[in-house]
Amino acid sequence: MSDNEISSNNESSSTTINPENSYPIRQVQSKKSVTEIYQKKTQLEHILLRPDTYIGSVEFISNPMWVFNKNTKNFEYRTITIVPGLYKIFDEILVNAADNKIRDPTMDTIKVTIDSEKNEISVFNNGKGIPVEIHEKEKVYIPELIFGHLLTSSNYDDNEKKVTGGRNGYGAKLCNIFSTEFIVETSDKHAGKKFKQVFNDNMSKKSKPKLTNATKEDFTKITFKPDLQKFGMEKMDEDFEALLLKRVYDIAGCVSGVKVYLNDERIKIKNFKDYCQMYINSTKKESEENDLGNMPNQNQNIIYERVNERWEVAFSMSDGQFQQVSFVNSICTVKVKNHLWVFINSLIENPAFDSQTKETLTLRASSFGSKCPISDNFINKVVKCGVIDNILSWAKYKQSQMLKKTDGHKRSRISGIPKLDDANNAGTKHSKDCVLILTEGDSAKALAISGLTVVGRDNYGVFPLRGKMLNVRDASHKSIMDNAEVSAIKQILGLQHGKVYENTDSLRYGHIMIMADQDTDGSHIKGLVINFLDHFWPSLLKIPGFLLEFITPIVKVSKKGREISFYTLPEYEKWKEDTNNGKGWKIKYYKGLGTSTAADAKKYFSEMQHHCKKFSEIEQDDRKLLDMAFSKKNADKRKDWLKEYTPDIYMDNSVDKIAINEFINKELIQFSMADVIRSIPSLVDGFKPGQRKILYGCFKRNLTSEIKVAQLTGYIAEHTAYHHGEQSLSTTIVNLAQDFVGSNNIPLLVPNGQFGTRLQGGKDAASARYIFTYLSKVTRLIFKKEDDNILEYLNDDGQMIEPNWYIPILPMVLINGAEGIGTGYSTNIPNFNPRDVVMNLKRRIRGLDFIQMHPWYRGFIGNIEKIDEGKYKVSGIIKKVDETTIEITELPIRNWTQNCKELLESFMTGTEKQPAIIKDYKEYHTDTAVHFRIFVTEENMKKLEKEGLEKKFKISNIINLSNMHLFDPQGRIKKYSKVEDIMEEFFNLRKEMYIKRKEYLIKEFENELLILENKVRFIMEIINGSLVINKKKRVDLVKEMISKGYDRIYPKKKASEGGDEGKEESDDDGKGYEYLLSMQFWSLTLEKVEKLRAERDAKKEELESLKAESIEDLWLNDLDNFLDEWDKIEHEFDSLPRTTYGTTSKKEKPKTRRSRKTKIKIEEEDGASTSNTTSVQASSSTNNSDEDYNPGDFLIYTYINLC
Repeated sequence: MSDNEISSNNESSSTTINPENSYPIRQVQSKKSVTEIYQKKTQLEHILLRPDTYIGSVEFISNPMWVFNKNTKNFEYRTITIVPGLYKIFDEILVNAADNKIRDPTMDTIKVTIDSEKNEISVFNNGKGIPVEIHEKEKVYIPELIFGHLLTSSNYDDNEKKVTGGRNGYGAKLCNIFSTEFIVETSDKHAGKKFKQVFNDNMSKKSKPKLTNATKEDFTKITFKPDLQKFGMEKMDEDFEALLLKRVYDIAGCVSGVKVYLNDERIKIKNFKDYCQMYINSTKKESEENDLGNMPNQNQNIIYERVNERWEVAFSMSDGQFQQVSFVNSICTVKVKNHLWVFINSLIENPAFDSQTKETLTLRASSFGSKCPISDNFINKVVKCGVIDNILSWAKYKQSQMLKKTDGHKRSRISGIPKLDDANNAGTKHSKDCVLILTEGDSAKALAISGLTVVGRDNYGVFPLRGKMLNVRDASHKSIMDNAEVSAIKQILGLQHGKVYENTDSLRYGHIMIMADQDTDGSHIKGLVINFLDHFWPSLLKIPGFLLEFITPIVKVSKKGREISFYTLPEYEKWKEDTNNGKGWKIKYYKGLGTSTAADAKKYFSEMQHHCKKFSEIEQDDRKLLDMAFSKKNADKRKDWLKEYTPDIYMDNSVDKIAINEFINKELIQFSMADVIRSIPSLVDGFKPGQRKILYGCFKRNLTSEIKVAQLTGYIAEHTAYHHGEQSLSTTIVNLAQDFVGSNNIPLLVPNGQFGTRLQGGKDAASARYIFTYLSKVTRLIFKKEDDNILEYLNDDGQMIEPNWYIPILPMVLINGAEGIGTGYSTNIPNFNPRDVVMNLKRRIRGLDFIQMHPWYRGFIGNIEKIDEGKYKVSGIIKKVDETTIEITELPIRNWTQNCKELLESFMTGTEKQPAIIKDYKEYHTDTAVHFRIFVTEENMKKLEKEGLEKKFKISNIINLSNMHLFDPQGRIKKYSKVEDIMEEFFNLRKEMYIKRKEYLIKEFENELLILENKVRFIMEIINGSLVINKKKRVDLVKEMISKGYDRIYPKKKASEGGDEGKEESDDDGKGYEYLLSMQFWSLTLEKVEKLRAERDAKKEELESLKAESIEDLWLNDLDNFLDEWDKIEHEFDSLPRTTYGTTSKKEKPKTRRSRKTKIKIEEEDGASTSNTTSVQASSSTNNSDEDYNPGDFLIYTYINLC
């Protein structure tokens, strides 16, 4: 360590002080190897940081559960309050002991000792011990590897069939990690050694293994002291102990041939049947105490059968409460729900669970490795016990409740459903011929009603859907029951929940017809309706012709009385390619059903056979595709699905029947891809389509003076063909202008009014009617006007709109960050310092490699510290002022002031299990600066310090660079693993675009120069009389100009204005000479000639200067101009008052900035790199001066404190 490095906060880190600028840079040091840090320590930290992922919740929960009562020596069912995670770490050790019976059938003893006073638990089992040998690869003893190294297991070989409880390689290590002390003891007769090792402090410390001579008998014993503090506990309470005791009884009942001792006393359970009887005895006693013993059908004798070596089943009547107890390889699968007193003890090969907490078995029955064929004798006993009557009573009760709430019936008249236009024959003997038209909104319903004038109202009903249907596949039971639309459709059709339909005789309608827009949102609505039917009544989709769709054109083209309709945009785009972009055709877009007229509706319905399409009967593969498309669990499958997408795929609507799999793979996929496009930005400009439309509208309007956001919203919607809700557009405008900490590093729009603050993360913005905005000056320095005409602009309904992407001079996706969630894909990219981005681009322009950058947020005064590759810890500022006072003066990024306040409120009020930990707090913060002063007792201060102030008050969070999805320049979604990869791809494209810009500008300058030269000559020839323009016909004048060799220059519409180049006309119409013939008479003077000559000479000089300037110089000039403006922006921001009342320090005045006219010298050696540098942001901005920039120091001085 050098002299200028000092330790800070007792962490494994150091702070380097820059002697010139006096700013600190945090550098994480490690005593361990890279392999240990990244493969071992990081996993351990993640487990401790996110324990719920591995062991379940570490918060107190209250649930009714079966526990063991020490006083009555029996089970009892009562509400207890426990921490599930603490229970699971005990269970892992206990199940390991039970598993040993499978490995060694000679094992016959398990001893469990629970000492709540000492906070100590031990689990002993005899039988084959753990091999006391050195692992050849890992070079440690096997017991240490098993209990002290993560992701080690003997259960990884899935080809080897095992019926033990472990599987994933965490297991007992989790108990070690969440213990203050963890002792492993085992004896290996084969090796002749007895092993003992002690782990401490959450597996972070370990003693050297102690080896002695082996005992006569093999054994394994685990003793541990749970780290109760991590579970919010001070000692093991009665509820927790009661649950542990019951769990030991579970093992006694499940593991046959083993004597189980609890606190040195043998549990008197001989077999699984005895164990089950304990539940029945407890319920009998409860019934007697509550005078329920005379209830009918309370014959609670156990019906038991040992089916085979792997299955034991027991059954009994319940007391009206349906109960279930099941075990998979000694693991209690408490999440499984049944409706009877059913007991199951099973051994399953290689079991798969829903999580590390192993509460639900997810393995398919076909993979169990055994079957459980129940004998006829067992079934007969169950039938005779009266359970069938109980089940039927329960089912009838539940059905009656459901029917009263939402189920429909076949009846001729229903009422109380708003906006339903019922078919006259619905619910009658002709109902099988009736069609219910489900429309996308009210305007589509109006179109359908117009069409009914053709087909009549007897057999057609219409019901408008309010937007999109609920995705019922993953919706909660309550949300489904509360959904008015689901209930209405059930009533209209007469659907009954859970009924299997072989035909439609019991329904009010024989068919459903979906009538939605032909756009992607319409496809989604169709998919949601199909998903609704498949989830609840898949049998309906097997009835031929039950499900229909009504298709309408999305585009119509006409020419000389001929008309062609297109039902998908890809189909139309393909037609355009084959017809010279539709030249000579009149084109009309039908963006929604509301675009069609009543006359169109009548025409559609008169050609019903053409517009009405049947869906084929559903197949099993179709159902799998629907689950893939709509289940939240299948995000990865949707990614793979979307990779198969190509823009030219579309539904062939000429077919008689539409297969559901064809609909999903050719039509629904269009919506899913559109959803991704709306949600994931482009690497090139960092924009999503809505943001790009806003910038285009602002550039088109030349928005340099303020305008109301509401007015701008309307203008953009009109000029960019925006087809979604204007509220969403207004919100996007507001977001582009936000400048509070955690929002934009560079707002592209100026916020004039209340655009939101860090108090509520922007949610406190005023209505769009009250706030104003306009383009920021820096915006046009980033998105250069000179690039506008080299972009590819989109076309919508014949209207030119925004380009595919803008091409900024630096990657804005890194400067302002990005986040979004679409179908199958999401993205999260943090903000980076514009100055660092420019510096790196200049390095790359000079031919050097990029230097690693770190996240940075303007105005943030906390720390951003690299803790792993692609992982950063973001810390606010919290400190102890005195023994009873804590001060918070900064919060982590995206943790808003209001969130912190709500947390403090909860700490002040407390709960039954968690008493109040603070007495009071005061607020001194502003809209830009955070400042809470918190008051606690001295006793609570000690507890808070022990737990960690930063952790308790949530003053830190994590930024990961592991989910950086973007659309590349070719429009393909791509995952970027490193920020440098984004920079490199942007650099290569931007360089190509500078070449295009230069080529375009040279042509423009040459054209302007040609015009000036022709004008000078034209005026001079008129003045000297060699060209006479008066008393001549236009055609004669044009012929003379042609003969004299004047250049015909046709006006060009710029790409940004959406036109093609002017086209040549006949020689006698004067086209191409308008630039000369349109000159004002008074301009045909010598003075005008001199002025034009001066302009010509200036243009020549400008052209030559442009030709002489390299692509690199063009880019560097643009970057320098941007940095000049960025200096001003930072200076203005830093000059704002950011101190708050009651702060303990004063802010220094900003230092005077040096000029940035000189180009930054980046002549570093190619070997320079900062890949291992850890950056800490400790100020609101940085300053890398050009004149005194030292290339060798860039590794250290990446972030320089401006203030």
